[in-house]
Order: sequence, then structure tokens, then C-alpha cells
Amino acid sequence: MTAVPSSSGDPRARHTARAGSFNAVAAQYAANRPSYPPALLDAVEELSGRPLSGARTVDVGAGTGIASALLHARGADVLAVEPGAGMAAEFRRALPHLPLVRGDGNALPVADATADLLTYAQSWHWTDPARSVPEALRVLRPGGALALWWNTNALDVGWMADAAGRAGRFLGIDVAAEQRKAGERVERADPSGRLDFTRRTVRWSRRVPVDTHLANVATHSALLVAPEEQTAAFLAQERAHLLEVFPDGVVEETYDVLLIVARIP
Repeated sequence: MTAVPSSSGDPRARHTARAGSFNAVAAQYAANRPSYPPALLDAVEELSGRPLSGARTVDVGAGTGIASALLHARGADVLAVEPGAGMAAEFRRALPHLPLVRGDGNALPVADATADLLTYAQSWHWTDPARSVPEALRVLRPGGALALWWNTNALDVGWMADAAGRAGRFLGIDVAAEQRKAGERVERADPSGRLDFTRRTVRWSRRVPVDTHLANVATHSALLVAPEEQTAAFLAQERAHLLEVFPDGVVEETYDVLLIVARIP
């Protein structure tokens, strides 16, 4: 299949378009995106130095509420912050009992020194650290912690590496190199050096129908901004490849969650 042509123009505009692309597929995102394992929340507690139970927690870029729901289930007192109208509407539909305010990490709608824990699940990279780092330091109480994490594909798993290669050829990018950049991005989460991060990787997997896997793939921003007909054709071809590997129609996805946590003195 012909690769999607590389986008031209203002990179900031492309970034904004990709960041906003999720709003149109919020329900699909909520239904098909992977969650996070209990071991991740255990690691957040360990590295932050406090239990989640009773922790006043601000979950930023909360999306449809995947992380907010898990944090709440562990006893955290969660306030969700989400910039996108579509994602916020899905959050409110699914989690009406949790408070949600519109906003983003560059200008948090939260008072000074009010949070024990500030979390960003799959969302810190949509912020400008020159603004989001000072905002985190403003909002966190002394002794609080900033926790950032990302689900990443385990590319040492053969079929996932093959699928990443096919997606990369379609999108005209090197997926493995992009994932390495994601790891570097974690290391550069605070270019100012004011935050001292501790890093942890948590591996986990889930078994899902091939339709769920493909619906998850389709919610990634690079595909959301690609031409619709080309994306549909790519996903149809991907289905055929996957059914060769998983003839029973159940896909085992393996993820490495990259977690970094910084404690505030």
C-alpha cells in the first residue's frame, strides 16, 4: 500500500491537529484503548512514597477517564482535568461521580499547593514543559509527587514488531525509532532539570478480539489525521495479517508502561 504522504506546513499546527483528533472518536477510544495493570499503581505508590488511598490527586489530560477510574478505585480523591470537549463528554458519561474541569497542563485550573499527586497518563507529551513543569510545582503540596506514564508497544514481541513495521511503512515513519524517541522524551520530561525523576518499566499484556485491537490502533493520532479511505484499507490488510498469526481471532497485546515519578521536597 502507498504510504500516507508526509504532512507539510507548520509543525505546531500538526501537533495541535493530532492532539485534538481524539475528540471525534472518544467513545471508540474509551471502549478499546488498553488500561493499566495493578502493578503500575503499586509502582506509583512506591515511587511517590505514599498510598493512593486518600491522596488528593489531579489527573491531567484525563481523556475518557481510563486512569482516573483506576486511581479512584484505589481510594484516591481524584479531580480530572481534560481540554477536549469530546473526551470530556465521554468522561462525564462514563464517570459522572468524578469531578472534571476543562483545562490543560500548561495552565492548570487548580489552586496552589492543593495536590498530593499530579498524574499524566499518556498526556505529558501534549504539554509544553516550560509551562507544565512550573504549573506542577505550583499545584503540588510539599511532599507531593508528579507521576507520568505511557503504554508503549513491546517491540521485542515478534508479531508486534512486524505490525509496527507495517504501520510505519503506511505512515512513512520508523515506528521503532519513534518509540526510542518516546523513551528519550521521558528522559527530557523536565528540560529545566528542576525535577528529579525515578524511572520504572512495568510489562503487562491483555488478550482481546482482533476487532478490539484494530479499533484501538485506529484511535492513534497518526492514523486519525490520515486520509480515511487509506486508513480503512490499511486496517483491512492488517486484519488479514493478524488472522494469520491469531487464527482464533484473539490477539495478545504486550505493553511496557514507562513510568517516571518526581517527589517534591
